[in-house]
Amino acid sequence: MDALWEYDEAVRNSVGIFCGVDEAGRGPLAGDVYAAAVILNPDNYIEGLNDSKKLSEKKREKLYDEIIEKAEDYCIARATIAEIEEINILNAAMLAMKRAVSGLETKPALVLADGNKTPDVPCEVRAVVKGDGNSASIAAASILAKVTRDRYMLEMAEKYPEYGFEKHKGYGTKLHREKILELGPCPIHRPSFLKKIYAKK
Repeated sequence: MDALWEYDEAVRNSVGIFCGVDEAGRGPLAGDVYAAAVILNPDNYIEGLNDSKKLSEKKREKLYDEIIEKAEDYCIARATIAEIEEINILNAAMLAMKRAVSGLETKPALVLADGNKTPDVPCEVRAVVKGDGNSASIAAASILAKVTRDRYMLEMAEKYPEYGFEKHKGYGTKLHREKILELGPCPIHRPSFLKKIYAKK
């Protein structure tokens, strides 16, 4: 058993049922922000769980299917571009996390949230800095959120092909910034995120 599962085992022994929650898509200039909550089954070991950013796309896709198959419970949720603009990206990410936790059929006694901020949920919640590299449950949540968001951005790439979303998933790469300046924003861009780009112009 690896260190991430051992971490979870210690948490489970002290509190009972708990979930890991993480978000994906706080940094991009376009698209919704996603979150996932996962309650792993300690008897159903999943090999290779790690921070989704450290895994290849192929590996993430494979683990995504395995997590959904083997987890005790999971929920994937999001907050929209309109919500990001209205309440800011940090609060929108917390809202997506809250929705993911609320969507679980099994109610956890504790929520482990990746990072240094915690969503407003009706149970004990603990912030775990670099949680997706320490807890198997948070790592699993990070993979579900990341893969779901990437798939959504691929759909958006078909809808708005001129921006190259399939390449950068909405992040502020050189290509993406150039396309925004050349074409202007599309309906899935986050207006508040584009101010810096226009200011530099």
